[in-house]
Amino acid sequence: MTDCTTPDKPGNVIEVFITFLKLGLTSFGGPVAHLGYFRKELVERQRWVNDHDFSQLLAISQFLPGPASSQLGFTLGLLRAGWLGALAAFLAFTLPSAFLLFAFAYFLPALSGSAGEAAIHGLKLVACAVVADAVLGMSKKLCPDRTRKTIAVLAVCVLLISGSAWLQIFVVIAGALAGMAFCQGPTVPTDSAIRVNYGKRLGSILLAAFFLLLFALPILATQQDALVVIAEAFYRAGALVFGGGHVVLPLLEDSMVNSGWVSEETFLAGYGASQAIPGPMFAFSAFLGSVIPTEHSAFISSATALLFMFLPGFLLVAAIMPFWQAISNNAKAANAIAGINAAVVGLLAAALYDPIFTSGVTSAADLAIAVVAFALLAVWRLSPLWVVAWCVVASLALIAI
Repeated sequence: MTDCTTPDKPGNVIEVFITFLKLGLTSFGGPVAHLGYFRKELVERQRWVNDHDFSQLLAISQFLPGPASSQLGFTLGLLRAGWLGALAAFLAFTLPSAFLLFAFAYFLPALSGSAGEAAIHGLKLVACAVVADAVLGMSKKLCPDRTRKTIAVLAVCVLLISGSAWLQIFVVIAGALAGMAFCQGPTVPTDSAIRVNYGKRLGSILLAAFFLLLFALPILATQQDALVVIAEAFYRAGALVFGGGHVVLPLLEDSMVNSGWVSEETFLAGYGASQAIPGPMFAFSAFLGSVIPTEHSAFISSATALLFMFLPGFLLVAAIMPFWQAISNNAKAANAIAGINAAVVGLLAAALYDPIFTSGVTSAADLAIAVVAFALLAVWRLSPLWVVAWCVVASLALIAI
C-alpha cells in the first residue's frame, strides 16, 4: 500500500490538490455518492489508504457533526500531505461548486426546461451506480464473516424502517457495541495508515477552539457587525448538524429566511442549484452568503459564510484524529471499529435505496440506465466521468424519443 504519512512535501500537496479538484468537478449526487467517488479514486485507483482505514475515517466523520464527505476528504488530505494537504483537499473539492453556485443565477432559466430537468435526473442515476459499486466493494472487505454481515443487515433494516437521518449516529454507536460484544480476534491491520504528525495536546487545543467559537460568536454577534453575524449563523449550523447536507437545511432556513435575510424563493432556488452540481452540499453556504444584503462585497460575505460553515466540522475531526490513533490499537476498540465498519456498510446500503434509488429510478428505462452505469464501474472499471456522460446522454435521449 502506498505510504500516506509523508506530509508537507510540495509534490504531495500538489497531488492532493489535483486529485480533489478532479473529484470536486465530477462528484455528483450528494454526500453519500461522494463516498463512492472517494473510494473509487483513493482506495482502488491511487491506493492512498486501504478499505479498512477508509472505513475508519468514514466512521469518524459519521460520529461528528459537519459535512461527512468533506470531513473525510479533509482527513485524507491530512494523512497524505499534512495540514497543507488538508487545506488543499478542502479548497479543491469545494471551490468548483462554490463558483458554480455564483454563476447559477445566470443559467437557471435554461435549466428549467425539459432538457435541463433530464440532465439533472441523469445525475441522480449516476449516484445510484456509484453508491451501489461502493456498497458492493466495501461489503466484501468489511463484512467477511456472519457476525459483521448480521450487523450490516440489522443496520439496513433499522434505517429503512425509521427513515430518520438522526438515527444514523445511533446505528453507528450500536454497531460499535455489537462489535465489542460479538466480533472476535484482531481486526486492525499492522500497516494501518491512520497516523498523524501531531499529538493529543494539539488535538485538545483544536477541541477547545471548537467550543470557544461556538460560545463566543453569539456574544460577538450582538455588536451587529454583519460579517460576525454571518459567521455565527453558519458556524452554529455547521456545528450542530448530524447527517450531512440535507439535514442542515432546516437550520439554515431558520437563520436565513425567518430572519428576513433571504426570501424563501431565493433560498429554494439556491437549494435546487446545489442539487445539480458536483461537490459538497455545504457549498450552498457560498450562495446564501453572496445574496445576504450587507455593506460588504458579495465575495467577502460569501467567503465568510463558506469558511464558517465548514470550520466546526474540520476542527472536530482534526481534534479527534490523534485520540483515534491511540484507541484503534486496543483490542476492544478494534472489535468496536469492526462493528462500526459493518454498520457503515449498512448505512450506505440504506441510503442507496432511500433517497438515492427512490428519487432517481422512476421507470424501467431509468433502471436500465443505472444498470449499465453500474456495469461501467464494476465490470469494465471505467472512470466515473464515463458514468456521468452515459447517464446524462441517455436521460436526454429518453425525452427525444
